[in-house]
Amino acid sequence: MVKIAKPIVIGSVIGTGFAGALMIKDHFGGKKYEESTNADGKVIVITGANTGIGRETALELAKRKAKVVMACRDIKKCEKAREDIVLQSKNKYVYCRTCDLASQSSIRKFAERFKTEHKELDVLINNAGVMRCPLSKTEEGIEMQLGVNHMGHFLLTNLLLDRLKQSAPSRIVNVSSTAHKRGKINKEDLNSEKKYDGGEAYNQSKLANLLFTRELSKKLEGTGVTVNAVHPGIVDTEITRHMSFFNSYLAAVIIKPFVWMFIKTPRQGAQTVLYASLSPDLEKVSGKYFSDCREAEVSTEAQDDTTARWLWLVSEKWTKLAG
Repeated sequence: MVKIAKPIVIGSVIGTGFAGALMIKDHFGGKKYEESTNADGKVIVITGANTGIGRETALELAKRKAKVVMACRDIKKCEKAREDIVLQSKNKYVYCRTCDLASQSSIRKFAERFKTEHKELDVLINNAGVMRCPLSKTEEGIEMQLGVNHMGHFLLTNLLLDRLKQSAPSRIVNVSSTAHKRGKINKEDLNSEKKYDGGEAYNQSKLANLLFTRELSKKLEGTGVTVNAVHPGIVDTEITRHMSFFNSYLAAVIIKPFVWMFIKTPRQGAQTVLYASLSPDLEKVSGKYFSDCREAEVSTEAQDDTTARWLWLVSEKWTKLAG
C-alpha cells in the first residue's frame, strides 16, 4: 500500500475546501449580466464611481466603450480609480468630476460643468450612498443619509433631465436596497430632528429612492427617458465603514471568514446595475425595481402614490427646485 504524505493530504483537503467555497460564493453572487451590449459613444454619469459597485460599473462600461463621467466627492481617489480603469479598459474617455452629494452647491456646479462639456447624457446612474453613519448633516442641514442617498440624487437628476430628454432613449438607474422594505417615510420627523436611529434613517432613505423612482417615471411618460431602481445585493464595499460591528476584531476573525461566501463582491453587485443601464429588454420599461437581473417586488409603502407625491414636493422645497 502506498502511503500518502500527510502534508499532501492536508493540502488536498484545504484546496478542495477552498474550491468549494469559491463555488458557493459564485452561486450566491447572483445572476451575471452576460449580454454583449455595446455602449460605444454613450455618455454615462456614475455617482460614487471611485470605489465599490460604482467603480466596477464604471470599469465595465468603459470596457464597453462608453464615455464615463465619474462624479465623486474625493477627487484624488477618483483620479487613482480613473487611471486604473483607463489602463484596464484601454478607453481614454473616462473623466473625474467633483460632485459632493452632501453639498447642493457642489451638485449644481457639477451639473453646470457637465452641460458645458457634454450635449448628451444617455445614462445617469445614481449609485453613491452612505449607510448607518453617526448623526450628521449635509451642508444644507439635511440628515446625512436622507440628504446624500435621496435629496442629493433628486437634485442631480432634475438638473440633468434636459440632457437626458435631448438624448432619448435614455435611462436613469437609482441604486436602492432591499432595506427599503423595512423603511417608513416619517412625515412628522423626516429630518430626524426629534429622534435619530441610523438604521431607520438608512431604511427611510432607501424607501425614498423607490418612491422617487415611482413618481419620476410618471412625470417622464412619453419623453423616452426611463427610470428604474435596483437592489445590488449584500455587497462587500466601504458603505459599511460606519458599522462598528462589521469592522471589529470579532467580525474580522470569526464572522467574515464564514459569511464571505455569501456576500457579493463589488463586481457581482454591479451586475444588476449594468442590466438596468444597458439591457435592450428594458428599453421601454420604467418605474420598476430589479434584483439579480430580474424584476422584484417592492414593499407596500413603496407603492404609495400619495406619499411619493408628498416626498416629491418636500424634495423640491428642500433642494430649492420649487418655484
